Amino acid sequence: MLLLIFGPPAITVALVARRPELVYPWALWGGRMWLRLSGARVSVRGLEHLDPRRPYVFIANHCSFLDTATLFCFVGRRVGLIAKKELLKVPILGYGMGFVNILAIDRSNRERALRTVKAATDRLKAGVSFGVFAEGTRARPRQLLPFKKGGFYMAVEAQVPVVPVAIRNTDALMGKGTGTARPGTIEMVVLPPVETKGLKTDEDVKRLTERTRALVAAELGVKP
Repeated sequence: MLLLIFGPPAITVALVARRPELVYPWALWGGRMWLRLSGARVSVRGLEHLDPRRPYVFIANHCSFLDTATLFCFVGRRVGLIAKKELLKVPILGYGMGFVNILAIDRSNRERALRTVKAATDRLKAGVSFGVFAEGTRARPRQLLPFKKGGFYMAVEAQVPVVPVAIRNTDALMGKGTGTARPGTIEMVVLPPVETKGLKTDEDVKRLTERTRALVAAELGVKP
């Protein structure tokens, strides 16, 4: 209902004014309102680790639909996202994603996936932060899947820090396999940034991926 009521007017105004950035405040408000209507409150720790003048790649775990709005709305800055290509099929949302730097990635097609990563990297270099759910799909409760490396290659190529983000309790509020929401508090912990300056090789990216996953796993209390 939020998309149907507020999406078309916001997109239309942005198109007429030729100012796509006008959609962002509406997207931010919509994400926060959706979480609120789902009964979710969000508690955030660790924003003091971030430099407001620097872009980052935020690497988060993923076990619920609620994670996306949480990361998008509560990292304290404008942030784009790397999202599944299936979201392009969602009416209004799929069309509006490009207005707020949400890029759809087709992991079944390597060439298309690389083009998406390249586009995101170019925006990173221009100062746009990105959020990436590195597991690539939603995990089951108390599970942390292996991290895919696309977001880490972005960070290394743009020479911007990686920020590990641990999101708790979204699986209990709206877990994988259910569309039913329960009221409660989402905890998002923003860990200190991991620098990428000087990293270049595939082995560097591998170590960065493993280190970031280990930090998220330790914060969540699951096996790395």
